[in-house]
Amino acid sequence: VQLQASGGGLVQPGGSLRLTCTVSGFSTDYYALGWFRSAPGKEREAVSCIAESDNSTYYIESAKGRFTISRDNVKRTLYLQMNKLKPEDTAVYYCAAVPWYGHATYLPRSRFQYDHWGQGTQVTVSS
Repeated sequence: VQLQASGGGLVQPGGSLRLTCTVSGFSTDYYALGWFRSAPGKEREAVSCIAESDNSTYYIESAKGRFTISRDNVKRTLYLQMNKLKPEDTAVYYCAAVPWYGHATYLPRSRFQYDHWGQGTQVTVSS
């Protein structure tokens, strides 16, 4: 399984970025995908996750109303549209995947539940 993340960069507060992650090598159609971030001095946290089975989603509280996770099954691509960016969104962002099928209540949202990771892409929000 390979994941390739891209789309990070430097943006001013209030700006937007779209992260992209291409996914390949899965032998199952049922898996969960997630975007995580690591900031200096902080643990890696889930920003948003999505299930391939029913499109159920999870967002960290600070991302609700600003970020949107989506996927393109044909292109095997995961996206994270980030709007109204804040300096506290500055971090290295990673995409991750794990084979999974189940009820939305149990959508994996911990970094310990994901076993395939892409390289990170730096997002810096600064004026």
